[in-house]
Amino acid sequence: MRQRIIDLLSDNLPMVNLESDFLFSELDSLGVTTILMVLSEEYNIHLDSKDATPKNLKTIDSIVKLVETKLAEK
Repeated sequence: MRQRIIDLLSDNLPMVNLESDFLFSELDSLGVTTILMVLSEEYNIHLDSKDATPKNLKTIDSIVKLVETKLAEK
């Protein structure tokens, strides 16, 4: 799942360093929205603005954890 998320986000956010230790600081509002939309569509989960926290979007690993949590709630 981690690699799939990296691939998806790399395709949609080519200028963002996805390996950053603080990914959220590299994102603008469009980047955050793109992440939420891409992951919502790919994994058929509901992500909205309350999920767009620095904690959830800090690193690729925290994004993977967010997706896993949302999948478990389905």
